[in-house]
Amino acid sequence: MRAAKVCAFRRLYSLYPNFPTIFISCSSSLFPLSNVLNPIKSYLFCSSSSDSDPKDSTEVFRRCGCTDAEISKIFQRHPSLLNSNPTILSSKLTLLLGLGLSSSDLVRIIQCRPRILGCRIGGDLDERVDVLQSLFGSKEVFLKAIIRNPSLLTYDLHSQIIRCISLYEGLGISKKDLISLLISRPTLISRTSLNDEKLDCIRRSGVSINSNMYKHLVCIIAVSRLETIREKVANLEKFGFSGDQVMALFGRSPFLLTLSVDKVQRNMTFIIGTMKLPATVILQYSFLLFSNLELVLKPRYLVREKINDLGLIPQIKGDNLINAFRMKELRFLREFIMCHCREIANELMEFYMKAKNVKRLAETSRLGTCKGFPF
Repeated sequence: MRAAKVCAFRRLYSLYPNFPTIFISCSSSLFPLSNVLNPIKSYLFCSSSSDSDPKDSTEVFRRCGCTDAEISKIFQRHPSLLNSNPTILSSKLTLLLGLGLSSSDLVRIIQCRPRILGCRIGGDLDERVDVLQSLFGSKEVFLKAIIRNPSLLTYDLHSQIIRCISLYEGLGISKKDLISLLISRPTLISRTSLNDEKLDCIRRSGVSINSNMYKHLVCIIAVSRLETIREKVANLEKFGFSGDQVMALFGRSPFLLTLSVDKVQRNMTFIIGTMKLPATVILQYSFLLFSNLELVLKPRYLVREKINDLGLIPQIKGDNLINAFRMKELRFLREFIMCHCREIANELMEFYMKAKNVKRLAETSRLGTCKGFPF
């Protein structure tokens, strides 16, 4: 039976010499003989639906199953494809369809990486598919990763992909965690770099390899610039923390490293200057640095002051104050505003909404400074 199938594929290849060999390769576990019918259909559809070669890129996409709406999205995202060579474009699309991607997946890929079709695809595709399939464990997860980060098809296999995988595995990141990181952070491979200073930051955080936060800490430090890490550590040291305290804080809450210096400064200034809380409160309640100052911290604190001035009960004091900042909006309204009689509740609600609508001073005139990668 297998011999008959092989003969059939040889016959197919003799009729269609341009048919990509990856489709009939028996070496890749991702594409066994029993699962190549869809790629064959895609190829035949792209290359044989018309007796003549495609006249332009629009026709190429149409033959590959893309609707006019999808084609319009593609050209809107990457206009230069209108002038691309139809033959070369067709061969690249055939390779992508052969991986098991659909026409809608192609649209998502091009919207994510507009220049993906301008890159070289297929040089070491068999080996690349084997490596990625072995890493992700299933075709479904493999395709999900490709759609999320099409550059996996263009990164240098050995100097980037395999090196990055080995680097994280050497730091104790499990395969399962590495897969989730690669899918959630598409730029992980291209931006990862580690040196002695970064490794020292990881060590000083005191996070155990078995901690759920370990993978996030390692990942964020690895993709961050050293200057950025130093700047964010120095920013918190201005408020009286030691370097070790800051690194321990990052260990407990690694995503603090993704916050801008400006946001941390403004929240800390409000916590210390207006709320009169000690700076060390963030060591226990780090969510205060993530909270929106204009929409959460300031309006709720002002409502707290209003409730205290009116002598209403319940008042927002002590641990209740911290909990009030942590609450969802509806719960906060229910617990501290709507619990009063209608007249008082309306007055508090009006006061609260006005406090939320106060815009940041000169916000519209601020000059945006783009530093590239946010970390």
